Amino acid sequence: MELFIFARFHVRPGHEGAVAEALLDVLAPSREELGCLSIHALRSIRDPQLFYIHSRWKDEAAFEYHAGLPHTVRFLARVEPLIDHPLDVTRARQIG
Repeated sequence: MELFIFARFHVRPGHEGAVAEALLDVLAPSREELGCLSIHALRSIRDPQLFYIHSRWKDEAAFEYHAGLPHTVRFLARVEPLIDHPLDVTRARQIG
């Protein structure tokens, strides 16, 4: 069953460029994964410190596999010190 991921990153002031770069770096290898149906990085138009990843995965196993890959681990290591909150990732299923 398809899985949707919403990841939120509110960045400490002055680190917006570094987070945007990390997001762009992780998109291409993630898109190449067999279980990735789509992945997009977004930035809020009202809060320039707020970024999101919205992704769709074939199933939960595909996302779990993605979470352990080196490009994902490196991305989190780069970004977690730059956000002002605990990592915020929501797993969801479509209801309609």
